[in-house]
Amino acid sequence: MGKIKAICISEEKGVQKHEVSSARLIEDFGIENDAHAGKWHRQVSLLSYEKIEEFRKEGAEVKFGDFGENIVVEGYDLQKLPVGTRFVCNDVVLELTQIGKECHTHCQIYHKMGRCIMPTEGVFTKVLKGGQIHVGDEILMQYPLEDRPFQMAVITLSDKGALGLRQDTSGPLIKSRMEELGYEVQEALLLPDDEFMLEKNLKRLADQRQLDLILTTGGTGFSPRDITPEATRKVADKDAPGIAEAIRAYSMQFTKRAMLSRGVAVIRKKTLIINLPGSQKAVAECLDCIQDQLPHALGLLRGTVNNCGR
Repeated sequence: MGKIKAICISEEKGVQKHEVSSARLIEDFGIENDAHAGKWHRQVSLLSYEKIEEFRKEGAEVKFGDFGENIVVEGYDLQKLPVGTRFVCNDVVLELTQIGKECHTHCQIYHKMGRCIMPTEGVFTKVLKGGQIHVGDEILMQYPLEDRPFQMAVITLSDKGALGLRQDTSGPLIKSRMEELGYEVQEALLLPDDEFMLEKNLKRLADQRQLDLILTTGGTGFSPRDITPEATRKVADKDAPGIAEAIRAYSMQFTKRAMLSRGVAVIRKKTLIINLPGSQKAVAECLDCIQDQLPHALGLLRGTVNNCGR
């Protein structure tokens, strides 16, 4: 059982958060009167009290709220908890959605101390159930349910699509199809064929959001701007070649040009990343090929199913 040591809000973005003795949390929105609340996955930020105290012992003169955190929690090493962990306080239920964040502009704390703990130690949650919380309230941590739906992202790679010169039809098809199968699509991105940008987002979705599955569409051919396989390999911890081989073999039934696809499948930590072709027709065929085996593969990565032979 943990304890709330501080609650902090800011009424305007870009303004330092200040302490309040209590707060009302609104379902699927965040803390009432906090400028960072909204319809997104980073509604309420949490930071460990113990990590703040360790940082103070290094000489940092910091107050609660200086890191931009909403709730300071004693008793948990938050950054070691998996996404999907829930926190219960009175009637309030929060669900962990992201570990850490990218620091775009270094804050005053970073310039003074040479580092800041929020990008690595801070976590973000969404409000599943609203209610009132107070400083001093106990907060209970619950590990994620083993049978929770698989969470995923869809990334479309298209220079023209990113410029608004071509409508993306493959990405929405994947999203619709996977949601019908029970997957929770957390993000759907439309990016240019930019290797650095794709690599950066794959790392973020696998490391910070800890998604089970990422499906990309586009950028797998022979054109000079087709860089999806290269960016995907750069983030890989392990290869999963059988998936890409099965996709090409299945697609060869419909067109011999399937042999020209360079798509790969890899694993980063506990996230499976699969490259799909760019055309709507080819995407539908590829999903037909792999959809039956995905739950077992993702269950193995989660550790909720056992590997077994035929």
